[in-house]
Amino acid sequence: MLKIKNLHAYYGAIEGLKGVDIDVEDGKITCIIGSNGAGKTTLLKAISGVVKRFGSMLLDDMEIGSFTPRQVARAGITHVPESRHIFPGLTVEKNLETGTFPWHGFFSNASFTKELDEVYELFPRLKERRNQLGWSLSGGEQQMLAIGRGIMARPKILMLDEPSMGLAPMLIDELFEKIVEINARGISILLVEQNAHIALEVSHNAYVMESGKIALQGPSISLQHDDRVTKAYFGSLYKKK
Repeated sequence: MLKIKNLHAYYGAIEGLKGVDIDVEDGKITCIIGSNGAGKTTLLKAISGVVKRFGSMLLDDMEIGSFTPRQVARAGITHVPESRHIFPGLTVEKNLETGTFPWHGFFSNASFTKELDEVYELFPRLKERRNQLGWSLSGGEQQMLAIGRGIMARPKILMLDEPSMGLAPMLIDELFEKIVEINARGISILLVEQNAHIALEVSHNAYVMESGKIALQGPSISLQHDDRVTKAYFGSLYKKK
């Protein structure tokens, strides 16, 4: 579905990505793991078009490498950023409504009841809190809201940046069950996650990033048992399981 070739990205004169190649397969969860500063978040920003980038990005054989962020979103790639970035002064339902702008614009009478129902079915707690302001939600609820807003955009590919950040272990497990369910509903997912263990558990394919480059790649189940991955990200505790 998404083929990225020789992608470079820059923050001013600093090169954040150094010729990255990845494929996001239709209907699959693809994860990107790596240490802090490896370039994972930069990769998602480059795909979204919010940082300067060069290289080829083919979405269903359409070149989108020069697209603006709005064009990328309208093409079907939705970015749920790190730290959620919900609107604290809007209600849950109004936050979700903003996610529909890529397909119906800012001024429209289009109905998004179907999308709302799907999000509320997936995250019942959001329905219970539909009239609460964003700032009043817990961290886990804000993450659900950010993902729900992404789903409202009708994405072909949902890009999730560190969805487990700041969440308790019990909430992380619940959240990743929902991510698997979202994928089962037909949405391809590109997942950036520092929790390498859970990322490899839920994904189909994986890439390991180091210093702005792809260091390893392959089926997630294979990388789970790769000595280089277990030593770098799991250590001795993982090997004893």
